[in-house]
Amino acid sequence: MNPKLVLAALAAAGLALAAGPVQAQTKLKFAHVYETSEPYHTEAVWAAGEIAKRTNNKYQIEVFPASALGNEQQINQALPLGTIDMIYTGTSFAGATYKPLAISGAPGMIRDYNHWKAYRDSDLFKELAGGYDKATGHKIIAFTYYGARHVTANKAILKPEDMNGMKLRVPQAPLYLMFAKAVGANASPIAFAEVYLALQNKTVDGQENPLPTIQAKKFYEVQTHINLTAHITDSLLTIAGGPLWNKLTPQERDTFTAVFGEAAARASNAIDKVERELPEWFKAQGKTVTTPDRAAFMAAAAKVNTDPAAGAGWTKEQYDRFQALGKK
Repeated sequence: MNPKLVLAALAAAGLALAAGPVQAQTKLKFAHVYETSEPYHTEAVWAAGEIAKRTNNKYQIEVFPASALGNEQQINQALPLGTIDMIYTGTSFAGATYKPLAISGAPGMIRDYNHWKAYRDSDLFKELAGGYDKATGHKIIAFTYYGARHVTANKAILKPEDMNGMKLRVPQAPLYLMFAKAVGANASPIAFAEVYLALQNKTVDGQENPLPTIQAKKFYEVQTHINLTAHITDSLLTIAGGPLWNKLTPQERDTFTAVFGEAAARASNAIDKVERELPEWFKAQGKTVTTPDRAAFMAAAAKVNTDPAAGAGWTKEQYDRFQALGKK
């Protein structure tokens, strides 16, 4: 062999050794059902970029929005398989696996955004999240404000009795079914991606979601009334699947938790701000925005949100601790 070629090869090998081993790149899938315009998605994309930076490109996260990898039930079911690595999911969906975790999404449970923040920062939330982690092998790494849910319809809804017999689209999760039962509506659990068409075709009379979602999914285009019932306050969990979490080092776990915690805090504040602005926006679109008797809706909800027969999966002690949060 040519001596010069041998020397060149040795020099190249020496440089490679000096630089250290090349770090293998791991591609991860983050799935959710929300639109690309919503803060949940834009913050997930930001977090993906930060994870790449803070892990020296070891982890590359691709975010799949708008049910691209399946509906909420399907993406939850994919976590233990490792076919999806991370998800946003509502507390009610996670609560199907570990019931006490769903408490924050019960009808009439949360008074306002400050009450929600008090729960997010509480020992109660840490305990319930830990219970889910233990039951599933997955890891909850962030908690995001999704917003107060309101009923849209083609009529004014001012009191619970106005919903009696109404065909109401709700997600396929126990707490939404609890709400429908509390107000005498007929629950129709239609997949999120199919709601617009169901409203347009009058398969259902109405639906309920936070104002930013009503705007992003354009439900207002096929409904005349935005009724500010605020009957449920919803939250999203950022969950890392067990197969992913188990292979992260302690330092990487801290990085994922810190980054997605930052993203959750920003998305939460953005939703709180836009919630306060959107009623006027809907009015500008020609919609009728009503202010129902919220106390009456809360009273109706209270009848079911501690009733195990209605779907409540938490104890009276946990309920009382929750209600005491944020009170001086």
